[in-house]
Amino acid sequence: MAKGTRLSGATLLVTGGGRGLGRRLALGAAARGSRVVIWDVDAERGAAVRDEIRAAGGAADSQAVDVTDNQSVKAAAELAGPVDIVVNNAGVVSGRRLLEAAEQDIERTMQVNVLSLYWVTRAFLGGMVSRRRGTVVTIASAAALVGVARQTDYSASKFAAFGFDESLRAELRAAHTPVNTLVVCPYYIDTGMFDGVRTRWPRLLPILHEEQVASRVLDAVEAGRRKLLLPPVVNLLPVLRILPVGVFDRVMDVLGVNQTMDHFTGRAAGRTGGNTGVAHPLTEGTRDPMTD
Repeated sequence: MAKGTRLSGATLLVTGGGRGLGRRLALGAAARGSRVVIWDVDAERGAAVRDEIRAAGGAADSQAVDVTDNQSVKAAAELAGPVDIVVNNAGVVSGRRLLEAAEQDIERTMQVNVLSLYWVTRAFLGGMVSRRRGTVVTIASAAALVGVARQTDYSASKFAAFGFDESLRAELRAAHTPVNTLVVCPYYIDTGMFDGVRTRWPRLLPILHEEQVASRVLDAVEAGRRKLLLPPVVNLLPVLRILPVGVFDRVMDVLGVNQTMDHFTGRAAGRTGGNTGVAHPLTEGTRDPMTD
């Protein structure tokens, strides 16, 4: 196992840090002694988390950043200074079938969930490599392991996020650089983004809690883990892909993975941005039910 990155005394940057899993990661890292830099497209939301950390005696800064804009990312990175742990957490999801999703929503999903990984990581990776320490965390999803119905663009983007982490890890290993990567693939998390979603086998595939996932991610960073799949049964999902297609489809039906969205009754009231797929889909933090 790779050597982990201690949170105490480290600087951790989290994108989409104004709410959801991003907020929990920021609070948890600060409680473990990190200086936290919060990036969120919403300045007020990021500042609120910053102030929450400072009120508890922690060290935190916040910046309003659109992580899909490379120039904005570069400018914000200059202000943030050296970072030891980058958590690529910002994500969006429309929850719509391919023929129902608006073209701008599909494009935005790819910009936020894939392209931002390159811009944010590139902004800090050089410093990590030169200091020969650090961790790049990519919050992917269980949808990175198997395609999910009614989330075609989202699933494809998370497959790409998983590939980004895997390729980056290979690149760093080939260069004999002791910088860690960690990919996180959780099942649904109770962020409230989707109303009415429930799983067929709640004991096998339970809805996860933000605090629980954040704590596990931070533990994994310190332990030097390379992959974190939650709950543990999710580790079996990629194995299913070696089955014949017909058998694979049947198993997915039995598990009810594709049927979870059939219970979707609507987006939470008052959320008309971020990854809601309606109105103005900006990088509004972590309202992604599978990744925060």
